[in-house]
Amino acid sequence: MLLADENIDSAIVHRLRSDNHDVTWIAELEPGISDDRVLKLADEQSRLLITADTDFGEFVFRQGRTNAGVLLLRLAGLSPDRKASIVSDVIRKHLTELKGAFAVVAPGQLRIRTPWV
Repeated sequence: MLLADENIDSAIVHRLRSDNHDVTWIAELEPGISDDRVLKLADEQSRLLITADTDFGEFVFRQGRTNAGVLLLRLAGLSPDRKASIVSDVIRKHLTELKGAFAVVAPGQLRIRTPWV
C-alpha cells in the first residue's frame, strides 16, 4: 500500500496503479494538507509514503517520528514517464526493504536507511 504526496507526478501514480499497487494520492484525497498530516496518514494506514519533499527527513531523523516508510524522489529534470519507470522499478524490486525505512532514489541510485539504526 502506497501514499503518494501531492507533489508526485500523475504519471507516477498512474503507473503504480497500472502495476496493481494500492495507491492513495494526496492530490485526490485532501490537497493542501500539512506534511505532518501526510505522515500521520501514511503511518495510520501503514502506507509507504512517496514524496519529493525533503522536509520528511526532518520528521523522521531529527524528530524521531515513526513511519511506515518514506521514499524520497530526487528525480528533478527527468520526464514524468522516466520518473514513473524508475519509481515502478524501485517499488517492484525493493518494496519489502522500503517498509519502515527512509529511502532516497536518484537516477541510477537507491539509498535505504532504517532511521533508528
